[in-house]
Amino acid sequence: MAWTQYEAVARDGDLVQLLGKRHKSHIIRLRAGAVFQTHRGELRHDDIIGKPWGTRLVSHTGSPFFLMRPGLSDLITQIKRNTQIMYPKDIGYIVMIMGIGPGVRVLEAGTGSGALTTAFAYLVGDSGKVISYERREQMQNLARNNLRNLDLLDRVELKSGDILDGFDERDMDAIFLDIPNPYDYIPQVKASLKLGGFLGTILPTTNQVSRMLAALYADDFAFIEVCEIMLRFYKPDYERLRPTDRMVAHTGYLVFARSVMERPVDDLSDNTMEENNVS
Repeated sequence: MAWTQYEAVARDGDLVQLLGKRHKSHIIRLRAGAVFQTHRGELRHDDIIGKPWGTRLVSHTGSPFFLMRPGLSDLITQIKRNTQIMYPKDIGYIVMIMGIGPGVRVLEAGTGSGALTTAFAYLVGDSGKVISYERREQMQNLARNNLRNLDLLDRVELKSGDILDGFDERDMDAIFLDIPNPYDYIPQVKASLKLGGFLGTILPTTNQVSRMLAALYADDFAFIEVCEIMLRFYKPDYERLRPTDRMVAHTGYLVFARSVMERPVDDLSDNTMEENNVS
């Protein structure tokens, strides 16, 4: 799938999303001559290829499916996984705050199944690069397969090793630590992150966040922010609009900081986003 080129119709080799009843989603790669099989019937790939996006399709049993181009959130939530992946609500905020975009060089520690790696690779484009460290061979192999299936592997360098020994890379634009004890590796991050670069991490408990803050102050990181992202969906019924019965509430505490040569005496780290935006 060419991420920078969009056709009006689905082509052979494209990743497509088939949306069925109750928003049941299937993401497949179109291959001439192949057949997509579900408990709601079969769809021949040849009958999908050449159809415009948004087309209503019908399986051989009469079940409806809609042909859609998958979004980044769809690709991330449906990748194969061995552990819980990071939620799109957190990923969206991470990539915005850390300035992840075309040409950016970003380093990640803790590849896991490759959900965040996928988002980074998708956004940095062909001119950027993602380097991702993972100690567990099984997880790294899973992430490699997931990235290959999405045609994003050429933008990512997967590396093994203990980051306690430091990172090979220097002058990285951004570094994200998705590991249990990121506060133990701040000197290693400092050595690899360019001055002014972004550091981010996610932690499950407040005592871990406290340890992270102490480590950041000790190694001259500034403009520190701590937040959590909550997402609530509403039932799309214009006559009875109300929140859904469940919401994706707390998933983790996000911590962001900037690498500086010398932490300012009048540190702004205790300012909230709202205070920073007041004119």
